[in-house]
Amino acid sequence: MRRRSTRLVAAALAAVVTLSLVACTPGDPTVPSPAGTRDVGIQLFQWNWNSIATECTDVLGPAGISWVLTSPPQEHITGPEWWTSYQPVSYQVESRLGTREEFAAMTETCADAGVEIIADAVINHMTGQDAPGTGWAGSAFEHYDYPGIYGEADFHHCTNTASGDILDYNDADQVQNCELLNLADLATETDHVRETLTAYLLDLLDLGVAGFRIDAAKHMPAEDVKAVVDALPDGTRIMQEVIRASLEPITPEQYVGNGQVFEFTFARDLKSMLDSAFIETADRVGPQYAQLASEDAIVFVTNHDTERNGETLSYRDGDAYLLANIAMLAQPYGTPVLYSGYPFEDRNQGPPQDADGRVQDVDCDSGQWECLQRWAPIERMLAWRSAVGDAAVQDVVKEDGVWAFYRGELGFVVLNSNTEPYEAELPTSLVPGRYVDAITGLEAMVHPDGTVNVSVAPLSALAIDVSTWMSTAGRNP
Repeated sequence: MRRRSTRLVAAALAAVVTLSLVACTPGDPTVPSPAGTRDVGIQLFQWNWNSIATECTDVLGPAGISWVLTSPPQEHITGPEWWTSYQPVSYQVESRLGTREEFAAMTETCADAGVEIIADAVINHMTGQDAPGTGWAGSAFEHYDYPGIYGEADFHHCTNTASGDILDYNDADQVQNCELLNLADLATETDHVRETLTAYLLDLLDLGVAGFRIDAAKHMPAEDVKAVVDALPDGTRIMQEVIRASLEPITPEQYVGNGQVFEFTFARDLKSMLDSAFIETADRVGPQYAQLASEDAIVFVTNHDTERNGETLSYRDGDAYLLANIAMLAQPYGTPVLYSGYPFEDRNQGPPQDADGRVQDVDCDSGQWECLQRWAPIERMLAWRSAVGDAAVQDVVKEDGVWAFYRGELGFVVLNSNTEPYEAELPTSLVPGRYVDAITGLEAMVHPDGTVNVSVAPLSALAIDVSTWMSTAGRNP
């Protein structure tokens, strides 16, 4: 058994004993109502529009997912690799993920299920192809020529480096005016480019999206992003990709005036904590730890880039990956986004496609897709998070690879990052009775004195909340 923090346990137990004296009256005790919040999103990477629509109805809406981040919906270059979606040819909503009509039907279906659609908006650049070509929907293009859309004058032509590519990320001018991996860099400071981008985003709003992930926002000055998004209707959700790196001059904080920003440090730190079995340090979040304020941060365990470069945990990490997602959902920092993609052997590998290059419908039982949202512990943790709402964290145990805490009177969780089981009797803030553990689906008993006996497997957790309470007789309230 791991050593417990006697000071924290004693303090928490004193508070719980006071609560239990009130609760232990004849008959069933009064159980607080679940908060009922919905804030969690999921990135359905390279899912086609029809599959997203089905998933919204069958899984995401019932599970309490609030929003879906789609892959880019615009016309792109052809090819099997995943990154072809991130090389726009035109702003037609026609891609290997589906037609304009299918995209509109998806947004409507998901809205009916209570799920918003956030579209990945590629507005920093066009293609990275030197040779002329034809896009998915038949549009002809050259590197700096997109007929009817952009010409030579609408792009940056970087002279800071011999290749025209970004070579020094400590040089803000290079990062925002040179080309990222040869991708034709739009002159987003110009009226024509801004008006064209705004028109594209307004079209997607007309098709039913609730907001946008701004891809490669770091590679545009914050004021250029602001000029585009300020032209959108009030209430449009904005989530910006600004990858934080130590000592670089461009930081996520520069972009928070435009909307929320993805906090990459959160995901990196989670990997480090679990690699070292230090899950008790997972509360080191926020500005005091060089991260965004909670209300500004989108937090994640992995995404389509970081799972390929090894920067974060991924589906390949098994129990550690599951525990990282549980930890993200258990704590209140930021707006969390889950991730669902597909297994790959090569980092360029695209999703399953038919002979014509269309992405096939997702079958989560086929082994060709990784569907985290359907893992039973994740489904139950979504309900747990909804139940606890914004209740504050109160620590019970915080040492030796174990973090146990409760969220007001609504939920209790134990996270074990060790390679051996953790067993203890711990105080909770919960009403006595029987509960369902979100991780195992098994029953957990909170005793009349407010304590619970926990036995948590290595790289696992226990989580109970008021939404699963049953009386000591085992009947639903």
